[in-house]
Amino acid sequence: MDAPRTVADWIARLGLVPHPEGGWYRETYRSAESSADLPARFGGPRTLSTAIYFLLAGDVVSRLHRIKSDEVWHFYAGDPLLLSVIAPDGALTVHRLGRADDRNALPQAVVPAGAWYGAQLAPGGAWALTGGTVAPGFEFGDFELGERRTLLAQFPQHRALIEALTP
Repeated sequence: MDAPRTVADWIARLGLVPHPEGGWYRETYRSAESSADLPARFGGPRTLSTAIYFLLAGDVVSRLHRIKSDEVWHFYAGDPLLLSVIAPDGALTVHRLGRADDRNALPQAVVPAGAWYGAQLAPGGAWALTGGTVAPGFEFGDFELGERRTLLAQFPQHRALIEALTP
């Protein structure tokens, strides 16, 4: 089989569906094990880890959101992606995810639990296929979309980013 060449090819080959934050995804792994001993922040047992494919195309962005677990982003194919992370203290880190032959990009970045984060294609990019590994495992109940007004009040120094990554 030839390698996928278009966004539609990747969506079909990987069985991706729309994600509430924007983009396309499919969970590819969910640990069969869980632990009732995880911190109280989860309100109960969680699987130990989950993994997804995640694709962004065109001007679609991954809107600012946060979860209660760490997430490792992995770059697979396409154009570079800018992963913006706002720590609880307001410090901003922008990771450029991309191919190994792009000296300014890394193939992996970590988002700490509780940080606000979102992603967009680097200027000139058409699409990017990435993946996310979450530990303890992802649950939509732990997912919070950022609200523009609230984030602007908390992090006014990041106005341009917040406006770009919130509706």
